[in-house]
Amino acid sequence: MSRYNEVKQQLTTSPKIWLITGVAGFIGSNLLEALLLLNQKVIGLDNFETGHQHNLDEVQQSVSVEQWQKFSFIEGDIRHYDTCVKAVSDIDYVLHQAALGSVPRSIANPILTNSANITGFLNMLTAAKEQGVSSFTYAASSSTYGDHPALPKVEENIGHPLSPYAVTKYVNELYASVFAKTYDFNVIGLRYFNVFGKRQDPKGAYAAVIPKWTSAMINNESLFINGDGETSRDFCFIENVIQMNLLSATAEENVKDQVYNVAVGDRTTLNTLFDTIKTTLTNNHVLVDNEPIYRDFRSGDVRHSQADISKAKVNLGYEPKYNFYDGVEKAMPWYINFFK
Repeated sequence: MSRYNEVKQQLTTSPKIWLITGVAGFIGSNLLEALLLLNQKVIGLDNFETGHQHNLDEVQQSVSVEQWQKFSFIEGDIRHYDTCVKAVSDIDYVLHQAALGSVPRSIANPILTNSANITGFLNMLTAAKEQGVSSFTYAASSSTYGDHPALPKVEENIGHPLSPYAVTKYVNELYASVFAKTYDFNVIGLRYFNVFGKRQDPKGAYAAVIPKWTSAMINNESLFINGDGETSRDFCFIENVIQMNLLSATAEENVKDQVYNVAVGDRTTLNTLFDTIKTTLTNNHVLVDNEPIYRDFRSGDVRHSQADISKAKVNLGYEPKYNFYDGVEKAMPWYINFFK
């Protein structure tokens, strides 16, 4: 039996109390759904700045009445310390997903990004430490690798940040390491690589590429590729991210005070991504007439990204179940239903 299956079995027989920050967001709502289906008690915190009520409504529809009753919601902001203290009271595990993502947004408004991603993070970390939670798992980012040229990306080798967003996520890692060493606090950072899946918002200037392009194809809208299309990313399906969060929260202390890559260990070019989405939509009986419009490279973006996931496999028992193609195929029915 895989360690992930063991963890799920243990949680089912011995439920815990979890806090998910950013619970109304894409990743947060998927974590909420997974935990409620395991009959866990979950406290959720969100200020709805980038999260949505309809994400929570969808989770409610996907679980039983009894499971939904195990969820309590706090509308609040991690930039307010008192709110963080209230949220972590009597919690076993914290899954800290709340942040202002997006490289372009951080370039446009670095002060706002800093307040949410550094001040808010430190508030949550401090409150969780003071309340004595069992472990604190937080969303780090592959943007931390910055201009380091080597592929695949190994956790110990990072370069210079290329955006204010990347700076904030690196500062998170520094604070987490200091708390682990100074206060003997159990903390793990997860460097997410281009996560995608259901409930990922396609709208707005900072939408992630897969839902944005899928929406454009379904609705026959203009679709842009930044650069020549040979930029590559390690696209990671949401189910793999859920696995890593549960493995990290319940890990032994000797593998904490670490950061881990969360990805599949492969890379896909934007041109291949376009072709894959188009083919998958066609296989789902959606006619696609779009052709991409190429434009200049985007400021702050790295050219190529691919993770080395061996550390997560060895220390946490991570076994990504879905590769890029499997994830797109599994996500597509939800995208079609939502974007039409």
